[in-house]
Amino acid sequence: MPHPEQFVPPPGASAGVDGVLSRMRALDAALPPRDGIAVFNRAYLAVTEEVDRHIGTGRFDDPRAAVTLDVRFAERYLAAVDAATADRRPPACWRPLFQLRRHPGVRPLQFALAGINAHVGHDLALAVVDACRSLGCEPAELEDEFDRVGDLLVALEERVHEDLTPGPDLLRIADPLTHLLGSWSLERAREATWSAARALWALRRLPDVAGEFTDRLDAAVGFAGRMLLTPLPDTP
Repeated sequence: MPHPEQFVPPPGASAGVDGVLSRMRALDAALPPRDGIAVFNRAYLAVTEEVDRHIGTGRFDDPRAAVTLDVRFAERYLAAVDAATADRRPPACWRPLFQLRRHPGVRPLQFALAGINAHVGHDLALAVVDACRSLGCEPAELEDEFDRVGDLLVALEERVHEDLTPGPDLLRIADPLTHLLGSWSLERAREATWSAARALWALRRLPDVAGEFTDRLDAAVGFAGRMLLTPLPDTP
């Protein structure tokens, strides 16, 4: 398997947003609803459909750049699914979710946030680099598209909280879940991701250094994901 920083979509990989949407819809139909990957996939499918609608209605100033970034981003997640399905090791950022996807002590909200953590904290930085290579541009030229995708991810996080957070009474009782909800911030993850993308682009002619940077990013995001997936006791 190629090093994540040198990721190249495999033969037959999706060529556009319709392709990745088709794959996510197939996963949604095939996976048990309580499966941790299914929980994240449903949320990610919703935001990808929203991005597709926004591109179609001209909400992005550069639709080609938006499509390229969105597809490269989605392909990182789908490559992790393919690796796990083929009994290969997915990136470290995704391993906790694949390992604990059926754990009865992990709540659906934890699965969704762990997937968002892996995808935003690791995949998005590498997808920016992938998109820059495809488009022949600098990261600064994708910043507007990055910000607009980020705004949609914020909307996704809000929807996930609304759909999967227990009612107020249960949430007060479930102190461990309350603590976990406050331990991760999408806004901080977005800021760190943009910095990581710019650093990786600056290091692109130093493959050994870029590889070490990517490995450390992958491991750090994976550690955060494992904490988010800490099994919790049942609420009374």
